[in-house]
Amino acid sequence: MIAPLLIALREGLEASLIVGIVLSYLRKTNQMRYQRYAWAGVLAAIGVSVLVALGIQAVGAELEGRAEEIFEGVMMLIAVAVLTWMIFWMRAQARTLKGSLETELAAVRTSPRGLFSVTFFAVVREGVEMALLLAATAFTVNGQETVIGSLIGLAVAALIGALVYASSIRLNLRQFFSVTSVLLLLFAAGMFASALHEFQEAGLLPTIIEQMWDSNGLLAVESPLGSLLKTLFGYNSTPSLVDVIGYAAYWLFALTVMPWLIDRSLKAQADTVPAPFTPTTA
Repeated sequence: MIAPLLIALREGLEASLIVGIVLSYLRKTNQMRYQRYAWAGVLAAIGVSVLVALGIQAVGAELEGRAEEIFEGVMMLIAVAVLTWMIFWMRAQARTLKGSLETELAAVRTSPRGLFSVTFFAVVREGVEMALLLAATAFTVNGQETVIGSLIGLAVAALIGALVYASSIRLNLRQFFSVTSVLLLLFAAGMFASALHEFQEAGLLPTIIEQMWDSNGLLAVESPLGSLLKTLFGYNSTPSLVDVIGYAAYWLFALTVMPWLIDRSLKAQADTVPAPFTPTTA
């Protein structure tokens, strides 16, 4: 239940902060009468996110055997890619997120359709990410625990977002996102190894060496702590060579390649923005 709670808390808080930025902008510009269009965008984004989650689960429920293993492995890989990109992108964009969103809001001004679109697309990104991650998590966590953990995480995120918007509390959000980023990277690394394990079970990847070591004597997977670590970080007491290589490869990629990719993406994005016109004098 901890893994879905953490995912829902992180994604839910990001979405709550986005809604808070929108409402704060409307309040600051004396346009609160248009807030219903912003809330309509939020509700539409939630609806799309729920449909995505239900769709993934419906497809997975129809599959059996090897097809199910391949589907779960593919969904885990997609979730890992989205989660890893989101963590590094948010870290790079956190300082400019408010300014960028307010610029978009200023562009649409009092247009109901424009306000709906800005809010919808800002929130639906977080919602679809969460739906994808929770759907992938449900492959390794009990379905009931996934639902309960998600609801608790979303409730806490909504409460924190409301308190921050009301300025009744001041949180060190930078520290919060730093801590949760480390935990989610550990979670993503374990999910990546689990995806490779699914492909080995399906016969798409060779096992090579079936068992590199056996740590059941120190920490059994069936124990409460072992079960928790397996759910959170993909702990495997008897990993194969491919599992070990995959886990190490993920960290190598995340710590070296991802920062470079994000930096390159941001530079390319900046290059596409036209420079402001500066008049010259004769």
